[in-house]
Amino acid sequence: MNIVVIGHGGHSKVISDIILANKGFQIYGYLDYKYQRTEKINNFLCGPVSAAKLFIEDYTDVKFLIAIGDNKVRKTIVEELAFPIEQYATLVHPLASISLSAKIGHGTVVMPNSVINADAVIGNHCIINSCAVVEHDSVLEDFVHLCPNSTITGTVEIGEGTCVGSGATIIPNNRIGEWTTIGAGATVVNNIPGNCIAIGTPARVKLNKKVNMG
Repeated sequence: MNIVVIGHGGHSKVISDIILANKGFQIYGYLDYKYQRTEKINNFLCGPVSAAKLFIEDYTDVKFLIAIGDNKVRKTIVEELAFPIEQYATLVHPLASISLSAKIGHGTVVMPNSVINADAVIGNHCIINSCAVVEHDSVLEDFVHLCPNSTITGTVEIGEGTCVGSGATIIPNNRIGEWTTIGAGATVVNNIPGNCIAIGTPARVKLNKKVNMG
């Protein structure tokens, strides 16, 4: 599979390593807002994000993967390009442990030593970072980012665009709303609403993003 990586910064280095760790996958090129025109750099074709549409026209065997950690930026790019969801690759590191009954969406990346257990459902364009755990029957909506060593226990629901910080733990049967940030090391023992920041053990809402956006 030929993959065009959208985003050419720090996060794309990790994504590139995962692509190369999968037999039969190769990197065709990199697209990023920092490029003004399409050119060859270090044997890769690089260009602006808008050039993605040219790849669709010229090549039938190319899929895309957005290698940008910011959840909102990933969603913005998906909306701008308006590609069918099948145009995005799903990328799983060989050292990840994935249940046969788990479902993983298009454009999602599962990093090394992460675990996704039975009947878990992972949406599109998610990031399951290194050593993160998603336990049985949990559901992650689109554009969620689980940071390294975060633990999502059984039957948890996480809304679109939410970021769970490194080392945070969500105990069973709780829901976290959309576009929320759970701080690093937090322990979530109750439902957390959308559009807020929650920190601490037990996690408490510290900031409502909608109220404090100015």
